[in-house]
Amino acid sequence: MSGDKEKSTVTSAPPSPSPSSVPPSVEFTKGINGLQKFILRESRGSSAEVYLYGGHVTSWKNDHGEELLFLSSKAIFKPPKAIRGGIPICFPQFAGHGTLDQHGFARNRFWAVDEDPPPFPTNTLNKAFVDLILKPSEEDMKIWPHSFEYRLRVALGTGGDLMLTSRIRNTNSDGKPFTFTFAYHTYFSVSDISEVRVEGLETLDYLDNLQNKERFTEQGDALTFEQEVDKIYLSTPTKIAIIDHEKKRTFVLRKDGLPDAGECYQAYFMPNMCLPPS
Repeated sequence: MSGDKEKSTVTSAPPSPSPSSVPPSVEFTKGINGLQKFILRESRGSSAEVYLYGGHVTSWKNDHGEELLFLSSKAIFKPPKAIRGGIPICFPQFAGHGTLDQHGFARNRFWAVDEDPPPFPTNTLNKAFVDLILKPSEEDMKIWPHSFEYRLRVALGTGGDLMLTSRIRNTNSDGKPFTFTFAYHTYFSVSDISEVRVEGLETLDYLDNLQNKERFTEQGDALTFEQEVDKIYLSTPTKIAIIDHEKKRTFVLRKDGLPDAGECYQAYFMPNMCLPPS
């Protein structure tokens, strides 16, 4: 992400949520440089931190207090710079797949608390969660002329599982659909990369960003890392495992509704979608 371009336009910080909208397992506080954040806590000791700036998950700890996400020591919590590490949200563009700056603008904007989200399709009982919403500003509409509502729920389950659910609604008044790409650009904390392998991508086709996005088919039983890797895997399964032999830890990634996945020493999902107005 060191080569990413940053926009100079930043919306103002949103107002604090009302006390009634914050459940007991969720704490609203100030983080680095006074930026507002939520801390989600689970009864067994796991936790997650979510900043309103970027709708950005910056920390996810298991019940032993071990950090599961990587956050760069060079991370600058100062708008308009994007936060380096954690789980940046790439929207409405992933990487350079479009005319916008690298990874779009959602990660450079202040999100608001969604005080009255629509009914949620998945069970959130016994979960600590927060609902956020992003709408385009006038400046956003100048560089990407589409009206939308991006709703994000970050939930921490009873076993410490972290779930991010995105719901994007087309609110264009002219009735025109729009196309976008999107990713959870997740940075996992792992040991030496040579001790890590990824299972679930075997025999899949991928686009190699180091070879001008040329299409290849993956060979071998599992993906290992012996050199720089930057690939987008196509039509991936609903479950991928990242196995860290040195830390004796396995991340299991489950997805629904996202067709593709990628590996570049980080893991992310990237769909390309056309969204008609609702």
